[in-house]
Amino acid sequence: MQRQLELTGRHANRVVEAGALHPAVSGWFTERFGQPTEVQRQSWAVTTLHEPALIAAPTGSGKTLAAFMAALNDLVLEGLEQGLSEEVHVLYVSPLKALSNDIQKNLQEPLAGIRAKLIEQGHPDVDIRDAVRTGDTSAAERDRMRRSPPHILVTTPESLFILLTSDSGRAMLSRVRSVIVDELHAMAGSKRGAHLMLSLARLDALCRANGHATPVRIGLSATQKPLERMAAFLMGDTIKACHIVDTGHVRRRDLALELPNSPLEAVMANEVWAELYDRLAELVAEHKTTLIFVNTRRLTERAARHLAERLGEEHVAAHHGSLSKEHRLKAEQRLKAGELRVLVATSSLELGIDIGDVDLVCQLGSPRSIAAFLQRVGRSGHAVRATPKGRLFPLSRDDLVESAALLDGVRHGELDQIIVPDKPLDVLAQQIVAEVGCREWGTEELFDLYRRAWNYRDLTRDEFDRVVEMLAEGFSTRQGRRSAHIHFDAINGRLRARKGARLTA
Repeated sequence: MQRQLELTGRHANRVVEAGALHPAVSGWFTERFGQPTEVQRQSWAVTTLHEPALIAAPTGSGKTLAAFMAALNDLVLEGLEQGLSEEVHVLYVSPLKALSNDIQKNLQEPLAGIRAKLIEQGHPDVDIRDAVRTGDTSAAERDRMRRSPPHILVTTPESLFILLTSDSGRAMLSRVRSVIVDELHAMAGSKRGAHLMLSLARLDALCRANGHATPVRIGLSATQKPLERMAAFLMGDTIKACHIVDTGHVRRRDLALELPNSPLEAVMANEVWAELYDRLAELVAEHKTTLIFVNTRRLTERAARHLAERLGEEHVAAHHGSLSKEHRLKAEQRLKAGELRVLVATSSLELGIDIGDVDLVCQLGSPRSIAAFLQRVGRSGHAVRATPKGRLFPLSRDDLVESAALLDGVRHGELDQIIVPDKPLDVLAQQIVAEVGCREWGTEELFDLYRRAWNYRDLTRDEFDRVVEMLAEGFSTRQGRRSAHIHFDAINGRLRARKGARLTA
């Protein structure tokens, strides 16, 4: 593996120096950023050759642009040569709706800059369209997307699942060239990741059925271990090997524990909470912008209220998943514009959302994970060569022990080991109903397809058949049998949809 990475690094310099990127693309990048970072150099060596890659690097190292640059370059070259077809070429999957909106917004700068460079260099304009499809997308926007598909589609795992189960969605996605999966570590350890990998297997089958190559997969993550397992999770049982671009997760950080003057107990007393809020207010006053992470939505509102009493309501806001899209977006924009001094948030803000320059990150209570802590602290100093600054506030004696161990692990360069769920059958059942709702399948063919997802590599035929039988026969209730979602032709080994089993986009 080390030899592969060394070759990747040497080839990366050759890619940039030899002008493998179109002059408009490389010209915009050089004018905007100067020299590429190490992770960008190594990534372009792989992605410009249309090879799959797992990109692992610290937060703020330019991973997202490292993944997108080769795809943008391909769109420019194809657009100049023959024009772009009315289909999705690049699919970007992120775990949060807020992150999806943020990525689309950050795409506007390179797209506008590249178009300006094309015109400046005397080339015809290339109209590269991008769009977001999440649960927040309005019906009008979805209809516009069906009529005029974007070339770059930013979506969530759940919305991708719905798109793959509708005629219009499958038409848009039938010629996807590359798939970028962001924050891979945030999904790999849950059933959500298994669901996404089955969706990507269905996407591969859709592209093959339409006579096209399967999309190139690119995974992004700042914190993950072990890398080889994460690469296998990303690729599954596919023909191509995955290149691992690893520039490490360790970077210089300013980290410390914050303890109250009063001793910590099993449950923190009200007067100790008052000391904690006073200390937070002091830290906020010493910094231009502060982000405070908590572990529950209830504590988000509580902490925001107490800080507003000390700092003024106009300087404090809360951010969590139960708030409306408009409220969350307004809070993000106010923080980025410098109108807020402090934002109190749950994990809804930890995954790479662009909220501008943050000077300090405070964590109330142990986040229960080294990776989560590093991800959250990485919201500060979220730029190349910047230094993240974080303060960890234990909330009990047990929390203190865990927090001390967590910081010790960080200082020793350790990471949590991600445990990938093994063949969750409830997720498999959902995906079988969805895919059979689109077209008829042979049981052997569908079994082989889903075994290509890493989580289901050890799925036995007996387990698969029992899930199919349950979906075909349903289960008994007092009102009779129900939930028979598919029709199983046992004689010919064929699966067909029952009426009402289809989903719409």
